[in-house]
Amino acid sequence: MKQPYRASTTKGFSRAASLMQTRIRKASEERGFAVSRLLTHWPEVVGDAIAKIATPVKVTYGKGGMGATLTLLTTGAQAPMLEMQKEQVREKVNACYGYNAISRVRITQTAPTGFADGRAAFAPAPKIEKRADPTKLNAAMELSAPIKDDALRSALAALGANVLSKTKS
Repeated sequence: MKQPYRASTTKGFSRAASLMQTRIRKASEERGFAVSRLLTHWPEVVGDAIAKIATPVKVTYGKGGMGATLTLLTTGAQAPMLEMQKEQVREKVNACYGYNAISRVRITQTAPTGFADGRAAFAPAPKIEKRADPTKLNAAMELSAPIKDDALRSALAALGANVLSKTKS
């Protein structure tokens, strides 16, 4: 019995994943990632907490072909925490590969904007800019007016404005 012809539901369009799959595979294999899922699903593989502080850079294989080294990129402040979690990261990555592919995890430290192409490796926390209240700044200037040294007077005025602008909880 012949199967009925199935009408296409995509109307001539292709999935974005199928269009990019070969390019993603080629780029990841150039960096040593035999399984591109490690790059594309990094937060799912290692968890959100580790994914926020570390990014996989490359996988290098030894001369004998046994036991690869996974290189992770992190900021200098997060490196000690990641160092303590290296074994858990290795186990999670090997679970992604399906066998004991990674024998060593190496950590590379960088600045928050440390990639060579200029993009930020990790999003820094947004800076909150505080502005001094003019009335409190004037009060601080009046309090520091008797000081003769200009640099000391301006430093004390700034300190006074900060102290006066704090709200009591």
